[in-house]
Amino acid sequence: MKGILGKKVGMTQMFDPKGRIAAVTVIEAGPCYIAQRKTEARDGYSAIQLGFEEVPARKLNRPRLGHLHKKNLPPLRHLRELRVREEEPYDVGQKVLVDIFAAGELVDVIGTSKGKGFAGVMKRHNFRGGPATHGQSDRQRSPGSIGACKTPGRVLKGMRMPGRMGGTRKTTSSLKVMMVDPERNLLVVQGPVPGHKGGLVIIKEARKQG
Repeated sequence: MKGILGKKVGMTQMFDPKGRIAAVTVIEAGPCYIAQRKTEARDGYSAIQLGFEEVPARKLNRPRLGHLHKKNLPPLRHLRELRVREEEPYDVGQKVLVDIFAAGELVDVIGTSKGKGFAGVMKRHNFRGGPATHGQSDRQRSPGSIGACKTPGRVLKGMRMPGRMGGTRKTTSSLKVMMVDPERNLLVVQGPVPGHKGGLVIIKEARKQG
């Protein structure tokens, strides 16, 4: 499975091959370096560790710097693992560029959604709220009853309630690659991707093709 790390630049519009306008997200993808190769025999699973975004050495801690220095790699801000098949030809130190993808392919994009802070059930879970009339005075945006009395005598796990909204790992599946620009390390995909501008994203070959 092929994949690359990138940084969300923002959204814009472009025309597809049929002349229809489409909302797209621009991602600065790569260049990435393979910092580690994990194998079934040694580690119990097959994966590669990708490093992305060169930074001054003073911005990294010593364990991270030592790990990268052993592989003769520059200081890299982000390290993430991607599962790959054992027979795929990946080597430590190899550079991974955005041209591993082509226009028309489908990709999955993983990112951290925007944090919204503490939110009620209407905003967080799309509840409709209580009635606006018939004696209602202060329950219009409340969740209502959250359980019974004797049976089961407790609030069930997974009950949708107020709480912190956003700031979680999200995957947007099967996005179409609209354009690849290897000179500027840009990848343009159709539709929105999780996270804020400048947020780290992982772009992988789509699990659901077609």
